[in-house]
Amino acid sequence: MRILAIDIGTGTQDILLFDSANVVENNPKLVMPSPTAIVAREVERATGAGKTLLLTGATMGGGPCGWAVEHHLKAGYRVFATPDAARTFDDHLENVERMGIKVVSEDEAQRLADDDGVSCITMRDLDMERIGRSLVSFGIEPRYDGVAVAVFDHGAAPIDVSDRTFRFDHLRRAVEANPSLLGHGYLAPEVPVYLTRMRSLVDSYPGGTDAPLFLLDTAPAGAIGCLGDSEVRSHHERLLVNLGNMHATAFHLDGDRILGLFEHHTGLVDQDKVNRLLERLVSGALENGEVFADHGHGAHVFTRGDKRPFLAVTGPQRALMAGSPLRPHFAVPYGDMMLSGCFGLVRAFGAKMPQWRDEIEHALIV
Repeated sequence: MRILAIDIGTGTQDILLFDSANVVENNPKLVMPSPTAIVAREVERATGAGKTLLLTGATMGGGPCGWAVEHHLKAGYRVFATPDAARTFDDHLENVERMGIKVVSEDEAQRLADDDGVSCITMRDLDMERIGRSLVSFGIEPRYDGVAVAVFDHGAAPIDVSDRTFRFDHLRRAVEANPSLLGHGYLAPEVPVYLTRMRSLVDSYPGGTDAPLFLLDTAPAGAIGCLGDSEVRSHHERLLVNLGNMHATAFHLDGDRILGLFEHHTGLVDQDKVNRLLERLVSGALENGEVFADHGHGAHVFTRGDKRPFLAVTGPQRALMAGSPLRPHFAVPYGDMMLSGCFGLVRAFGAKMPQWRDEIEHALIV
């Protein structure tokens, strides 16, 4: 069976075409700029040309594209956006308008698009057509039995609730309902309405395909992917850390049962802080308030475990832990650290689809 796994981050989108008939290491894979980075570059070109911006399409991940739009506005140029595209920057459109972005209807956007002085940019996280063309250019048929996508979704917080609080409360409730690391993720019809980025992916998923769409958060995707490293698998109690370009997440596991977790912003931590957070997480002393007060998302200890679990680190910013006295193992699942999230997606997809679970697990065993 063939699964197209796409781990969409802030800096990169990592793509794996998993085929259970292949040796895992021989499967086609790509590490390419993230959708938000691609949009940011398009915005920067419009700024350089002094053009008005028109943003259409779907709600997608922010970060770089949001910063580029802010720079465009500060440079004195106008920005228009349709409602779905505008929610990339804030789920509450009144807040988007306060940023200086004019929210317009689809009809008004169509009129603006005819103006030569307007640069039109389509917002979207998932571009199946572009990925398919890339595969075809190397003689690979873009045929999939399933499509699995990981994104980081804050969710649509009420206007008086911090989006950091809202996201972490969602993670905590999900773990309380099912403490298994492999027990999370949604088939397209199951995605909660408040996970607006995932819902946008569902809405923009191409019709006319029989391949089921599976959605997973990037935090568990990276952690699950670490299990593709044989050294990590050889330990029962583990502390798995994913140092992404934007977010730093840690899961304390007993087997695949989540004992505790925290989530912070990578740009706000250094090695000493990560060491301290990990030690306090494992000891059971780490509290949600201290992470939130430090402008992170939060922390929760569900059950105390061993005070010396095996520590494994993955993610593009893993060098942050180089030389740490905690002596981390730098996980390299199937020889490719950047594909950790994709391997996690494949394994989580198998857990969700019992008819394919054994075939997927058999292909992943090395």
